[in-house]
Amino acid sequence: MVLVLTGVAVIMGGVLAYVNHLTEGPIAQQKEKALADGIKAVLVCDDLVVTKTDTVKQNDAKGKELTYVIYQAQDNQGKDLGAAVESTTMGFGGNLKVLVGFDAEGNVLGYTLLEHAETPGLGAKADKWFQKGQKGDIIGKNPAEPLTVSKDGGQVDAITASTITSRAFLLAVNNAYSAYKATP
Repeated sequence: MVLVLTGVAVIMGGVLAYVNHLTEGPIAQQKEKALADGIKAVLVCDDLVVTKTDTVKQNDAKGKELTYVIYQAQDNQGKDLGAAVESTTMGFGGNLKVLVGFDAEGNVLGYTLLEHAETPGLGAKADKWFQKGQKGDIIGKNPAEPLTVSKDGGQVDAITASTITSRAFLLAVNNAYSAYKATP
């Protein structure tokens, strides 16, 4: 019995490793496509060229080192569009990875969630809640003065019943702005 179970476990482990190897490439391609589409969406331009990619490391309030990836972009005529910044914070259910677009003055052009582990139906609303025309609209705002939820005395309405996710999202946007302003 032990030999049979061991044999089945070894065979299934091999099958899983093989399937994982087969899917690595397509998963990586899908992530690259999602990032490229995200950059176009957050910078509100379909015809753009990423001219420079920077990595910025900064410490958060607790001293933890965070890494931000900044994609500087221009349109086809060479006009500077600003930058898209990847920022990750800890939300309610796990990491909340946001891609935020900023114009040259630092105003928010748009955002998209790249990854999240928030509660479906509550925290997952962050992908729409802070968009233009929605209750927590941050588009056009400049995080030079950090964006905070109204419950904390700020100017942005939190997602109903999901204040932790709202705080995490706004922290990700504020951190992205800080990283963007730190780039040369």
